[in-house]
Amino acid sequence: MRNPRFFCEYTYNGNNFLLAGTTSAHLDAEFTVTDDAVKLTLKPQTAVTLTKAWFEFDHDFKDGDKFFSNGYQSWTTSREYTKDDVHYGLNKLARIQPFIKLAGTSSDVWFCDDAEKKGIFRSHCYTYIKNGENFLFLGSLSEKQGYTMFHADMNEGKFSIVKDVEGLTIDTNYPLYDVVILNGDENYVFDKYFELMGVQKPKVDHLAGYTSWYNYFQKIDQNIIYRDLDAMDRIKEHANIFQIDDGYETFVGDWLDPNPEKFPDGMKAVAQRIHDKGYMAGIWIAPFSVQIKSRIYREHPDWVIRDEKGKPVLGCVGWGGAYTLDIYNPEAREYIRNFFDVILNDWGYDLVKLDFLYSECMFPRNNKTRGTIMCEAMEFLRECCGEKLILGCGVPLGAAFGKVDACRISCDVDLSYKPKIYNTLHVNNEIMSAQNAMNNSIFRRQLNGRVFTNDPDVFFLRYSNLKFTMEQKILLGFINHICGDVLFVSDNMEEYVDADFEAVKKFYAKSEFKILDANYSKNNNKIVIKLLDKNGDTRILWYDTTTGFGNYQQISGILADR
Repeated sequence: MRNPRFFCEYTYNGNNFLLAGTTSAHLDAEFTVTDDAVKLTLKPQTAVTLTKAWFEFDHDFKDGDKFFSNGYQSWTTSREYTKDDVHYGLNKLARIQPFIKLAGTSSDVWFCDDAEKKGIFRSHCYTYIKNGENFLFLGSLSEKQGYTMFHADMNEGKFSIVKDVEGLTIDTNYPLYDVVILNGDENYVFDKYFELMGVQKPKVDHLAGYTSWYNYFQKIDQNIIYRDLDAMDRIKEHANIFQIDDGYETFVGDWLDPNPEKFPDGMKAVAQRIHDKGYMAGIWIAPFSVQIKSRIYREHPDWVIRDEKGKPVLGCVGWGGAYTLDIYNPEAREYIRNFFDVILNDWGYDLVKLDFLYSECMFPRNNKTRGTIMCEAMEFLRECCGEKLILGCGVPLGAAFGKVDACRISCDVDLSYKPKIYNTLHVNNEIMSAQNAMNNSIFRRQLNGRVFTNDPDVFFLRYSNLKFTMEQKILLGFINHICGDVLFVSDNMEEYVDADFEAVKKFYAKSEFKILDANYSKNNNKIVIKLLDKNGDTRILWYDTTTGFGNYQQISGILADR
């Protein structure tokens, strides 16, 4: 990257100003740009309100270069692009009010624009430009001052590093950029990045078991949970966790009010039953979400985030709509702290899956950027959970680094392999899709074991309530197996035949394959993965993303006709 130029737009006394370089009328910048780092501190001479900040560089993109785009949060599409590809964002029709409040809720549409032109891409928190085995890697060492976005225009030879500073007024020195630049092979750049960040390796390196969501969704009860728990007896030595997902609570947000008709024994007794089987007990919570119908919102409407007009902000479109508890409200904060204490220390759950976390930082407030809010929210959640395990979901990844033990790195898989029509309309980049879930798992594989344990979402082997061929089930299971270490099914294993039990044992096991490289070709919708097997032999795995056809049965050793 050559010829760095820094710019910052700000307001003072209601007027707009531009800092171009290092000095302006009210604001100075001190920065260093080397082959190894980009660092910058803003030095206001008086109080100024920031609106936009960015570095521009010239960069010589070469033939064969691939730009990695890390999506905004756990579910967002993430993959490598060539200069002939297009990065699609939120559909233009979906950007119109009031649709944007629905389609854009979980996306970065609030602070990012999509060019939707060949060769123009962006990446959140970290990125790389890959050519062969060489990586030019750039990564933010902290998102606490504001989200970092890396932009590339591969046709014009331009590269920029943008900081989301919306909503921030400063009157003292403010360290804005701390970006590392690394060159080397894949293992070196990712190992070095997290070493420089000071992140410890996750304390749990492998979770295998069950989650209730993808068979029953909210329609669970105590009988279903106990039945599926008992049905795992034949593989119990291969599993270590059983997780209850959404549906046990009366309403989202009322976490200490389990539905008495569905769970008459109470959730403490359920955790004990899971422990008696020899598994860790996990439970799902959306800790910041409160369903519009919930008791907690009805009794404490002042606890939720509100816009400038005083209206509650919709943080999630599920459950008929949900608002978001404001972690800067002392009473809301204490409520959150209390339900974690009960669930983890009284009920006895070992792991909490924390979902829809992005909702806390959709809009800046309290003179804090979105990145600041999300980082402080994750610090608060870690404090609430102590040494218990956290599985993050729906969270911007940079804020989760070092704060969660495991993390979703893909969108939801859905119950059919073939994508629904809205997947093809670019409604947003977070919509559920088995194809996209596998894509994200492959291109975020490097995070596994380095910063947290990768959760690629579930795989299936059951025969009911599912629209997958057996070949597609094996594909999904094998991709999860080689890319992640949170390996869950949502199956009632009473449906399994003997071959299914053998398959789930293989998928649950720690992978003996090492991924050397992965490439996607839009021309034939094919993903090709270079693997090293346990004998040190190189294997080439490929599959068609559209149909699921490929050679994975031979490599996995699990056959559809078995």
